[in-house]
Order: sequence, then structure tokens, then C-alpha cells
Amino acid sequence: MTTMAAQTTQVYSVFIRASAEQVWDAITKPEFTQKYFFGARIELRDGRRFSALGDTAWDEEVLEAEPPRRLVHRWISAYDPELAAEAPSRVTWEIEPQEGGVTKLTVVHDRLEAAPKTAASVAGGWMLVLSGLKTLLETGEPLVG
Repeated sequence: MTTMAAQTTQVYSVFIRASAEQVWDAITKPEFTQKYFFGARIELRDGRRFSALGDTAWDEEVLEAEPPRRLVHRWISAYDPELAAEAPSRVTWEIEPQEGGVTKLTVVHDRLEAAPKTAASVAGGWMLVLSGLKTLLETGEPLVG
């Protein structure tokens, strides 16, 4: 049974054999994101997070950006009209260098109280995104071809 807390705040962590700078680049540069983020080209510019997927493009407000350690932005599921009708939520990327050339990446997707369909939709997607990011940075190859 899924609890309301699980739906409104989702937390995912992964350890990646890469530097914090490499992880930052991988989450903010379209040449990386399109290889692991369901084909979406994502980039930061002018205080916004711009995304494009097929013929759909949208942007989200960047609330905090501290390269290469922390990125916080609003989340809008604009790739799906039904999800896009819900209130924006928030995604926080925490990038923490560890010993031995490893970086811990934690993604917190919260403020989902007014976006229950988005919460259900992204719950399975975040693990695939993070697994794909890890695989890409560690092997140079995408997880899913």
C-alpha cells in the first residue's frame, strides 16, 4: 500500500564513479540528458531549465543552482497534457563527492500534494533515469538503446 508521504515526497540516491563536475554536466547538458532521460534534451540557461522532447518544449524555474553541488527547480510534466494540468512540483539534485572518485547523487522530488498523477507517473521513472545516468557516466554507453 502506498502512503500519502511516499506519494508527495520521493527520495532516490545512487553512487556514481564520476566527479561532481561530471555529474553536474550530465544533469545540465542536453548532449548527456538525451541519452538517459527518456530522450529529453535538458539544459540550464538564464535561470531556467529548458526541456525538449520530440515536438514538445517547456521550461521550468530554477530555484537554486550551486554548480556542481546542488540544483533545485520546479517540475512540470509538460510531456503529458493531463500531467501538465497539475500544479508544479519541485526537484532537488544533491551532488556529494565521496572518497575514491565516487559521487553520491540524491534526487528529492517533493511538493507533489497537488500533483497526484505526476507523483504516480514519475515514481518508476526516477530509478530508470538515475540508473541510466550512472551507466552513461561509468561506461560511456546508454543503459537503454
